[in-house]
Amino acid sequence: MSGVFEVREYDAAGRLGELSVPRADVTVETPALLPVVNPHVQTVPPAQLEAEFGAEILITNSYVLHGSDELREPALQQGLHDLLDFHGAIMTDSGSFQLAEYGDIDVTTEEILQFQQDIGSDIGTPVDIPTPPDASHEQASEELATTQERLELASTVDTGEMLVTAPIQGSTHPDLRERAARQAYETGLDLFPVGAVVPLMTEYRFADLVDAVTAAKRGLGEDAPVHLFGAGHPMMFALAVALGCDLFDSAAYALYARDDRYLTVRGTEHLDDLATFPCSCPVCTQHTPAEVTDIDDEHERHRLLAEHNLHVSMEEMRTVRQAIKQGNLLELVETRARSHPTMLDGYRTLLEYADQLEATDPVSKDAFFYCSAESARRPEVRRHHKRLERLDVDGDVLLTEGNHSDAYDESWRLVAPFGPVSKELADAYPLNAELPEKQDPRACEAAAEGVRRLVAANPDADVTLLHWDWPATALETVPDGVRTDRLGERESTDSYSEGEESEP
Repeated sequence: MSGVFEVREYDAAGRLGELSVPRADVTVETPALLPVVNPHVQTVPPAQLEAEFGAEILITNSYVLHGSDELREPALQQGLHDLLDFHGAIMTDSGSFQLAEYGDIDVTTEEILQFQQDIGSDIGTPVDIPTPPDASHEQASEELATTQERLELASTVDTGEMLVTAPIQGSTHPDLRERAARQAYETGLDLFPVGAVVPLMTEYRFADLVDAVTAAKRGLGEDAPVHLFGAGHPMMFALAVALGCDLFDSAAYALYARDDRYLTVRGTEHLDDLATFPCSCPVCTQHTPAEVTDIDDEHERHRLLAEHNLHVSMEEMRTVRQAIKQGNLLELVETRARSHPTMLDGYRTLLEYADQLEATDPVSKDAFFYCSAESARRPEVRRHHKRLERLDVDGDVLLTEGNHSDAYDESWRLVAPFGPVSKELADAYPLNAELPEKQDPRACEAAAEGVRRLVAANPDADVTLLHWDWPATALETVPDGVRTDRLGERESTDSYSEGEESEP
């Protein structure tokens, strides 16, 4: 890869990174949002995107420029940066969207890459075949083969310092997405967009989106920057970043504004339905919904809404970055997932890939907050369960949710959702978690799984388990050889108070 992508910090599969873009001589902080700029209709001018919104990178459509009698020659003569008045990195799309919409375009991969090179694009895109969701496996496989041929061709084109993307297709077939990603990565191209997922997002099929992205990530190396094409709604940024996506392009800020729609991190509101603006950006503090509604100049009304939509989108991306820095990205994902049932489906599907997330999730963070039953499936819980399989216990062993007892050879705390916790690990992340007073069944079931793993690794140990009224679904997981009993009234527990005993 000629582009340099460096990961600085991880949280789950989310990451803070730096993408070096040599032709623009800039380094883009990731995760990053690329505002989409329509070269004909600039709702928010690129210079404003840079100066007011802090955009380091944007995306525009080279196919539109290529076919424009008005803009083609100025783009060639001036170059994109002067044409758009933007000093950051500029990525260009190739016409694949138009191919998906209209069925054919009159440009080849070599032609469009050469044009992108000639107009000064910093990141170019070949013409791939965007196979829509739910296409047959046969169709997706055939179109994937065509895309791969074009990517291999693109890898032979001399593009100078311009980085070139390798889009990953495969429809809603995880095996094809993984294969496509592996083949794209092997081309040695620079940036890897997961394509043809806009219909999944517009139809709120976030579980299917998670399946597609996690499959693509399995085929890529960790040094591969991942772009999620068309992911422009702030409500799903945290989820997509937790999956391992680094770049997002948003036309939503302008498209939604043209329909008088107002973006929030919880969803989309129509301007007519708002009595007050629930936001403190400059647009919302200087106007009321009624004032914006009464603006007769349609362009001005749409401009104001677009500016708000950009403010909330950029703010959410900064919030996501800070969450990674603090190690609480999954807590943010869970918060955002409560905004819509299908977002919750997406979060639950994400946790089905906890083992995949655990591969890059840091072993130590500031705190683990148990926010709901879904927290019991987080990668930190999986990691602790794996550790239990490597630990040795001997003789009579007490596992208790109550206080320590000296009547046993070994006495371990029992902490839902993690399970058995030794004295040595009691203060280590994530076992020093912030937990609710009232346990839910999923937490107890996860703790029971931890017991099962410890007992399976130590079959000669004589184990007693004392619990605070675990549900039958949890107790069924406990191995038959373990004596179980219910503790009496819940007491204030000091993790390992010498001399105190837990009484059933």
